[in-house]
Amino acid sequence: MSDLTVSFVQASLQWHDPQANRRELGRHIDEISIATDLIVLPEMFTTGFSMKAAELAEPMDGPTTDWMRQLAAARDAVVVGSIIIKDQEAYYNRLLWVRPDGTISHYNKRHLFTMAGEHEVYSPGQSRLIEEWRGWRICPLICYDLRFPVWSRNPLDNPYDLLLYVANWPAIRRTAWITLLRARAIENLAYTMGVNCVGLDGNGHAYTGDSALLDMRGEYLVEVGNQETSITRALRRSELEAFRERFPALQDGDHFALQSLVLQQPASR
Repeated sequence: MSDLTVSFVQASLQWHDPQANRRELGRHIDEISIATDLIVLPEMFTTGFSMKAAELAEPMDGPTTDWMRQLAAARDAVVVGSIIIKDQEAYYNRLLWVRPDGTISHYNKRHLFTMAGEHEVYSPGQSRLIEEWRGWRICPLICYDLRFPVWSRNPLDNPYDLLLYVANWPAIRRTAWITLLRARAIENLAYTMGVNCVGLDGNGHAYTGDSALLDMRGEYLVEVGNQETSITRALRRSELEAFRERFPALQDGDHFALQSLVLQQPASR
């Protein structure tokens, strides 16, 4: 199987301004001068991490989805990031997996950040998403999910190859971000990517970025600090397979089943 070229954008997000964020992220993506298979954007990349869902939510056929479809087609790459979506009468922090042919899969954030009241606004996800793309199995998750290793655990029978997190992870918990990304890579024997934002949000919370790409040993392939940037790297299939053959720790993992999450009632609108 072939290698996988991945790109991510670390940027400062304009508070509650989807049009400005699409424009600025598009500028960063235009700086990616080589062919790539996957473009990853942060969590809630059109708004910042906001609880104003009633004001900011888009439908699944809204302007941001259209923008992602156009971008995916133009770059012949999957485009990934989370936005605020209204689906029927519920709001979701929803990751969109947008393919070049315009088709979309999605993942709703499972672990809602109760300290910010996210659980009072958004409905939680019920299942993981593992996508096959150009011979690679990829598991995309969202921010706070990083703290819960069972939800991130690589299946023993058909493991994923790349684990990725889109995030708005604040500077005050920077040590946890750095530590847990490395832990998830090591325990799952998978390439692991974390894509964060930088700057201040509308609530005065600071974000220092630290977006990173790690290999299956937990060694950094890329770490970008706090600058706005776009990064592209190739993931080597042969290195992943050779390491898993030399050190097949996944075969000694525990067998377990994830139980369904009890649905929490959305807050009154």
